[in-house]
Amino acid sequence: MTAQTMERTRDQGTRVGRRGWAALVVLMLPVLLVSVDNTVLSFALPAIGRDLEPTSAQQLWIVDVYPLVLAGLLVTMGTMGDRFGRRRMLLIGATGFAAVSALAAFAPTAEALIVARAVMGVFGAMLMPSTLSLLRSIFVDRDQRRLAVAVWASMFSAGAALGPIVGGVLLEHFGWGSVFLLAVPVLIPLLLLAPFVVPESRDPKPGRIDPTSIALSMATMVPIVFAVKELAVYGVAGATWAFLAIAIGVGFGAVFVRRQLRMPAPMLDMRLFRDGTFTGALLVNLLSVVGLVGFLFFVAQHLQLVLGLSPLDAGLALVPGLAAMIVSGLLVVPVGRRIAPRVLVPAALAFSVLGYVIVGLSGSDASPTTLIVAFVALGIGIGAAETVSNELILAGAPPAKAGAASAVSETAYELGAVLGTAVLGGAVTALYRVRLDLPAPLPSAASAAARETLAGAMQEADRLGGALGGALRDAAASAFGAGVGVTAVIGAALVVVAAVIAAATLGGSRAPSRIER
Repeated sequence: MTAQTMERTRDQGTRVGRRGWAALVVLMLPVLLVSVDNTVLSFALPAIGRDLEPTSAQQLWIVDVYPLVLAGLLVTMGTMGDRFGRRRMLLIGATGFAAVSALAAFAPTAEALIVARAVMGVFGAMLMPSTLSLLRSIFVDRDQRRLAVAVWASMFSAGAALGPIVGGVLLEHFGWGSVFLLAVPVLIPLLLLAPFVVPESRDPKPGRIDPTSIALSMATMVPIVFAVKELAVYGVAGATWAFLAIAIGVGFGAVFVRRQLRMPAPMLDMRLFRDGTFTGALLVNLLSVVGLVGFLFFVAQHLQLVLGLSPLDAGLALVPGLAAMIVSGLLVVPVGRRIAPRVLVPAALAFSVLGYVIVGLSGSDASPTTLIVAFVALGIGIGAAETVSNELILAGAPPAKAGAASAVSETAYELGAVLGTAVLGGAVTALYRVRLDLPAPLPSAASAAARETLAGAMQEADRLGGALGGALRDAAASAFGAGVGVTAVIGAALVVVAAVIAAATLGGSRAPSRIER
């Protein structure tokens, strides 16, 4: 019996009952937690800035080191799950993630917080590859599996938007460490229930664990993302090592690809990328997340630091956008039965472009209502595009390669989170520093802090008070708003690129039907 015949037989198998749907609920816990953790710091950054006083580069690393490590290790941990058991890796990752999160909550310095975030990325990488592979093994009926995967994709996207909301609620009543302690109550139900409702799953012929490939994958990603950060924060003239770092990363990447192609059982089967639909959907996935995370990075700061909203009020302002993202991610499944992905995805992403245009036109004058409307538009597009792209990524790979395909999809998501903060967040930071026109006379220490970050400027404005403090606050808000306006154009351009890629590569097959392939 061929693999394709076996897959068709499984698709016609028994529909799962309550235990299967309970397993889906349990498996959504790590999905939500890891995606929430990518953006929850957007709202905690002002508080962290006031307490730990990080530099602008450290502030970016606090956010980015976690998804960077996570993305670099996803394929590795997926291979280990195939060999040792996906549920086992899930439980080990949950235990470690909860423990390190508790330590991060009490980090005394910016450097300690960066280290803790990096270790969280290691355990987070154990959590994610198992979830989608386990769903495929649990939901053998094709209709049930389609719905389960749509829920998975919707929760992955919605979790990124939920982060600032959860952060706003927590920061209204507790310190910034509470955003890390959130992992403990979320993961305890997973540890208690998973052994009973989630069956163990292994690959009978897993790829071998290759330390050289692990090192090469990290050596590819770290220099490139470091270079992006350096260019964003210091500009071309101030980041002399950035271009060398890019060359080093690309060089290691070429060696990694060559090694995978020569290995009989590679960590990552590079032949997956020969499928145009698979590669196109992957790029749409990545660029969509870049647009979402970058948007949240500067909107969260604008709501709190420029408009003066409390963390709770700022979080609640994003609730309509979160709802739009979840609803669009689920509704796109029945709509996709009648509309081809090459039409559906660009049409959805047009809403996201509209969201960026609204922000770009508003600039520093953007009101809470304006940002709410913009985020709703962005959420409609991202929610739909992420659901369809994840389905097509799985459909573009043979059933035997489903685990590798899911790891690649999640890697693209995490890399998108890194680039969203590094590219769009870094652009806002760089433009803010260029546009900032400090009032005189301003103490040198206050001037240096104001030029580092918007949070530093607002903190110094509060310390100075009076007319000088007010002038500093106005200057910082104006500079930040000008930076957001330009960055919104960049974000809109990235989403347009994603729409063009979708129209050119996703073909005419309807997304929901392809997932059974």
